[in-house]
Amino acid sequence: MKKLSILFGLTVILFFTACKDNTFAQEIHVLTPQEFHDAMADKKDVQLVDVRTPEEFAEGHLENALNINISETNFITEAEKLNLEKPIYIYCRSGKRSAKAALILKDVGFKEIYDMQGGYLHWESDGLPN
Repeated sequence: MKKLSILFGLTVILFFTACKDNTFAQEIHVLTPQEFHDAMADKKDVQLVDVRTPEEFAEGHLENALNINISETNFITEAEKLNLEKPIYIYCRSGKRSAKAALILKDVGFKEIYDMQGGYLHWESDGLPN
């Protein structure tokens, strides 16, 4: 009976491990501003998204960033227009909204998500170029 219980337990574990969905991001990568900068510098055609309000975006943003406001009801609709297969790099003012956006983007189906720790404020305080 004990062997049967062990066999059943292993079967259940194997079943759930085998059925794990690898089509969605398994992890959200949180990078320091310097790591974020370096990661984008190594790639062409980066999907860079600023999730702040249009007013904040107008005050200053990273070059080639697309502004998709996390606070708007159409955030998911706008995000789905991007390529789910390509890495997406996101940031906000201090890191709170981009962390929320990262979870939403994970649920949408993005495979690689990179979130800037500390947001645009940290980027500027580190003296990184816009």
